[in-house]
Amino acid sequence: MLRGRTGVGCPKLSTMVSKPKELLEELSHEGPHEVLRGNLALAGLPGVVFTPRSGLGLPAVAFGHGWLQPPGRYRGLLSHLASWGIVAAAPSTQLGPFPSHRLLAADLRTTLDVVTRVRLGPDGISVHPGRLGLAGHSTGGGSAVLAAASGGVAAVATYAAAQTLPSATAAASSVTAPGLHLAADGDLVAPAIGNAEAIARAWAGPVQFRKLDKSTHLAVTEGSHWSQRLLQGKPQRRVQSVVRALFTAFFLTHLTGTDRYRPLLTENIKRAAIDWERDPEAASA
Repeated sequence: MLRGRTGVGCPKLSTMVSKPKELLEELSHEGPHEVLRGNLALAGLPGVVFTPRSGLGLPAVAFGHGWLQPPGRYRGLLSHLASWGIVAAAPSTQLGPFPSHRLLAADLRTTLDVVTRVRLGPDGISVHPGRLGLAGHSTGGGSAVLAAASGGVAAVATYAAAQTLPSATAAASSVTAPGLHLAADGDLVAPAIGNAEAIARAWAGPVQFRKLDKSTHLAVTEGSHWSQRLLQGKPQRRVQSVVRALFTAFFLTHLTGTDRYRPLLTENIKRAAIDWERDPEAASA
């Protein structure tokens, strides 16, 4: 089901790094784990999965693709998460021009079920059922919110999240897991004010909303695709680097319990300042 890829340029983990700028630099590079790539179709669901070569009780994230975007356009992001010890999988469903957001949300939950119950890789990699997260881009981000509203996940992160049917904003009011929502400052497809920001402000749990400067709706995607003729933007390596670092810090913090990367999540960073955040528990304390 899985095949290997030798990691390159993996940085050594340091126990002394604590400044946000240094953490951003560290997490923008591949992690220490060799990465395996597999096909979810062998378990009955079209899609891809990236894992570390070995590990038991690992965290896992299911990723929802954007409108018209195949999961292959997020290969680098998914592989990056796996290099840091997080199983990352993306269903390859609802790819047409009229997708069902509700069904994509269901497929995201199915993806988590698959990676949790199936031993992955030659060394029997396993996922801990209490260390599950959801992520997504565009309508895949909105679908991730729909999936999270059913509970059972510990963290949710999105980039340029777009509204869905049923409403992602309405669903957000039921999500108590921590949320990280990144918006593209120059997004003409899903402007932040009615999409990612609206979702963040409706969030029931702890939440943070950041705007990425000089970024567009498709900035997080990779490679070329015919949909770029229809949608605004194109892949942007700088944006991808920031998104990878923030997603990695967020999921490592909330799915593994480490505080090592928390400073990156609590401070402003260049071109990705915190625009708005809320912690309901802290507010009521």
